[in-house]
Parts: sequence; C-alpha cells; structure tokens
Amino acid sequence: MPELPEVETSRRGIEPFLVGHSIEHLVVRQPKLRWPVSDELLRLSDKPVLSVQRRAKYLLIELADGWIIVHLGMSGSVRILPADEPPQKHDHVDMILSSGMMLRYTDPRRFGAWLWCEDLDSSNVLAHLGPEPLSDEFDSDYLYQKSRNKKTAVKAWLMDNKVVVGVGNIYASESLFTARISPDRPAGALTKKDADVLVATIKAVLLRSIEQGGTTLKDFLQSDGKPGYFAQELQVYGRAGEACRVCGEKILSGKHGQRTTFFCPRCQK
Repeated sequence: MPELPEVETSRRGIEPFLVGHSIEHLVVRQPKLRWPVSDELLRLSDKPVLSVQRRAKYLLIELADGWIIVHLGMSGSVRILPADEPPQKHDHVDMILSSGMMLRYTDPRRFGAWLWCEDLDSSNVLAHLGPEPLSDEFDSDYLYQKSRNKKTAVKAWLMDNKVVVGVGNIYASESLFTARISPDRPAGALTKKDADVLVATIKAVLLRSIEQGGTTLKDFLQSDGKPGYFAQELQVYGRAGEACRVCGEKILSGKHGQRTTFFCPRCQK
C-alpha cells in the first residue's frame, strides 16, 4: 500500500506537469472506486491548476474554485503520459492537460478515491487527522504527552492517523527497529528519551525513503513509471526468517492491529 513517502514522491513527480497548466477534462472509465468518483469532476473544463499539495496520504490538487482529492488506496498509482496513450485494463481515470500530457490513475484493486471539495476544512476525509510527521508540530513533547496512559502496543498506536498521519506499516516497523523499541511495548510505557529518539527516527526514515523514491514491494510506481528504491534499505520489513543486519538474530513477525509487524527480538527489547 502506498504510504506517506510514496504519496509525497508522487506529488513531487506530478507537480511540474500540473501547476501552470489547465485541466481540459477528465476521462473516467470506472467511477466505482472506494467511493464513487465525484460528479463535479466529470464537469471540469479548462481549469488552471494552482498547486499540488499533500495531506497525510491524500494528494490535493488546487483549482480556483475547489480541490481534487486523490487517494491511491491499496494499489493505486499516478503517472504522467502523453494524452493519446491507450489505456490498459486498470487505468480508471485520465486527467487531460492543456500541455498535451495527462495524469493517468491506475488502481487494480479500486480502493482509491477521486473526490471534489470546495473547502478543505469541510472535507470529511481530512477531518480528525493528526499532525504531519515531518512538521514541527510532531515533536517529542507531543508524542510523549499523547502516549500517556495508552495501553495499545506502540506499533499499532503509531499507525493511528489521529496520533500522527502517514506512519504506515512499513515505516512504523522500520522506525521502531532503528529506535530499538519493541513493537509490543505499550505506548504509555515510552519514556521521554524514547520519544526523543522515536520522533527523530521516524522523521529520518521517512525522509530517506522520500529521497529514494519510496518503497516498491508489489504495486507502487513513481509518476515516471520507475519503482521506489527504499526497499533495498529495509532492515526488518518483509525479512521474517532472515538474519538481523545488526546482531544476526532471526527477524520475527507478528500481528498488530491486523497488520504484520517485523522486528528483531534481540535489538528491540
């Protein structure tokens, strides 16, 4: 599933091709995604793109009179292609641009979304989200105070978008390993020193992944069709049964909140 680094990589990839150009129209071949494609998008015509932003795992395309909200779901990706490129089976939405290029949305599992919103403050999908992990708002004081009296395992707790957005399964596992914190530890048992290390680690891991173009495991591709290369640097995720690169102990896996967690039982105590 595309996580924050993959969505940010996509944002950076498509931004130069959208901003300063106009959306001529949208071609919607499959309107039945996670939620139906908003009717307003079918009526778009000659709309200049003002900016391309990101909130959590949502791409936000700013127009003069509103916003297009795009979520990549479990298997979605966006690519920049010539406007006359023939569609393939899972190419559900094309945004035709005045430049002669298009933004193509591909989603085999159809669990993403294309929504219209006049005001982001009124968007139901963006409401109740926690701070961005790369923002100043997400610091060790915030994380420590937020964790007080929480009995939930810290791995599952970090993946709660009300606590912090965008720290999904891959990056929660990787960050906890780098911080040497067991994923089973109750969030409320984090010390202030733990919070200091964990916040710094989360930021560093996410930034490194963005530099590498995200993580390609199965479905994710960058906007130019290339894979993300952070998968080559994964320390624990997807490595159950392999030797820890730090201590040599066998990497184990378990479940937290219905998601598979990978960890080193020796390094993370």
